[in-house]
Amino acid sequence: MDFDFSFFLLVATIVTGVIWGGYLLILKSTGVPFDEKKEPILVEYARSFFPIVLIVLLLRSFLAEPFRIPSGSMMPTLLVGDFILVNKFTYGIRLPVLNKKIIELNEPKRGDIVVFRYPKQPSVDYIKRIIGLPGDKIAYYDKKLHINGTPINQVSLGRYQGVGQGEDMTGAEHLLEDLNGVEHSILIRDGVTSAEGVYVVPEGNYFVMGDNRDNSNDSRYWGTVPEENLVGKAFFIWMSWDWQNKGVGIDRIGTVLK
Repeated sequence: MDFDFSFFLLVATIVTGVIWGGYLLILKSTGVPFDEKKEPILVEYARSFFPIVLIVLLLRSFLAEPFRIPSGSMMPTLLVGDFILVNKFTYGIRLPVLNKKIIELNEPKRGDIVVFRYPKQPSVDYIKRIIGLPGDKIAYYDKKLHINGTPINQVSLGRYQGVGQGEDMTGAEHLLEDLNGVEHSILIRDGVTSAEGVYVVPEGNYFVMGDNRDNSNDSRYWGTVPEENLVGKAFFIWMSWDWQNKGVGIDRIGTVLK
């Protein structure tokens, strides 16, 4: 079990709930009427914060959780400084902190942008795109992707013009890739080598890659993502702030991810 923000939210909910509830039980057992003006300061804080931390815990655990994009591995789809929302119930309902699935819902699909706990360091969240499903054979050679022996179509969109902290990607080849009906942009850098090979996706696992193909630490390097490591599906950019651009990326706010 990782001691992440959800863990501390759960602890805060329990502690404030116990303090507030315990105080009310004591009043009830002694027959003393409740009076806000006479309650101890600790109980006052617990009564004030309990509903807040409970609501935040429930929202983050079962509905949506915000994340900030710290790197350029998903450019041009996601830029450094994008703030996204992740749907926490798309792939099933999980208990907070324990991450144990209690209700099965949808299966991850090829092309989904997912947040997951990095298998080699589960306390760290990564975001990538699902390329391979359980049982798939993935091949990546000469910067071309093949799935189960079928080459994935790529159409050139010209040269990419980077902005802000992604300005160093200016000049990269901008391509439109079609993952069996899921079209998305990717970047390829001339003269830059990246991992190549053939990979078979084990059952219960997913093969993920960044859209910035030559600047992504993904399944080509450390393997597949177990289903239990999935946090949720990214679906919306609600804010974009790049300190190097010295402002808010107004044009990116409200973007629906695909």
